[in-house]
Amino acid sequence: MTTSTLSIEDYSQLSPDVVINAVESTGRLSDARVLALNSYENRVYQVGMDEGLPLIAKFYRPQRWNDAQIREEHAFSRELAAAELPVVAPIANAGGETLFEFEGYRFALFLRKGGAGPEAGDLEQLHRIGMLLGRLHGIGRQQPFLHRPALTLPRFLDQPSHVVLAQDFLPQSLRPRYQQVIAVLREKITVLGLEKFATIRCQGDCHPGNIIWTRDDGPWLVDFDDCQSAPAVQDLWMPLTGTRHEQELQLGELLDGYGMFCDFDKRELVLIDALRALRMVHYAGWLALRWNDPAFPRYFPWFNTDSYWQQHVAELEEQSRLMDEPPLRPL
Repeated sequence: MTTSTLSIEDYSQLSPDVVINAVESTGRLSDARVLALNSYENRVYQVGMDEGLPLIAKFYRPQRWNDAQIREEHAFSRELAAAELPVVAPIANAGGETLFEFEGYRFALFLRKGGAGPEAGDLEQLHRIGMLLGRLHGIGRQQPFLHRPALTLPRFLDQPSHVVLAQDFLPQSLRPRYQQVIAVLREKITVLGLEKFATIRCQGDCHPGNIIWTRDDGPWLVDFDDCQSAPAVQDLWMPLTGTRHEQELQLGELLDGYGMFCDFDKRELVLIDALRALRMVHYAGWLALRWNDPAFPRYFPWFNTDSYWQQHVAELEEQSRLMDEPPLRPL
């Protein structure tokens, strides 16, 4: 596959006509209806077909992942689908290829899957989600990723915080507090020994937005774009919400369902607040890194304001404090 010369922010050439022509380059005939779906890191469209149901076309951000990393993402989700797990996996052509290219953009096609998001804190749904994640991890631990990245301090703490500081996003008055809390978080997570925990192939970004709840089939997982090598708990903590007591009840249901298909090392529970902190740092760094993409100032107008940074630093400081409390325990 030819290496794209497009910049990492460049979606300017991805017009509706290019989207249609890209899909039709795979041998399909479109009815020329294109609907842009909510997606910021990549660009995702629903494309009507002349025959049959619409397809979902996902155009990968140029230069973010290499071909081997994308194909490994595809292979993982297709391996799960082949084992009859409810995941939305890319469609392969007759030659088994799932990654396509058109005018410099790499893309994949998916069947459309309807449904709603899970209800926050619904214990019955969380039990079903735990069962699905247990099945996923039972397969994920069978072999390692060879090309996908791992969840590490450099990726989720050092690099994003460097972007925030180096590009002068942070107001000068907040820089000392930000640098201090980043240093404290790094020390605390180092003491926890994140790198010492066993890692498996994970979905990697299992927040409620990547879970579709269907009336007949229960939970489906979508968007493996951030799949990575990580401790199993990385896929378990994001659905938790509410007070500490509520989260412990939810965690109990998740792990009860999970344990029906896969063993869980409860020593990993000590990582939950550390992983929350890393996600908070990484998210702010991601917004800063993508700020030159015209879509980001349009969709995240609250970012890069003094009030945002004041709140962000205060939330990191509070999260650092929470790391001193005992870890969540399932009820």
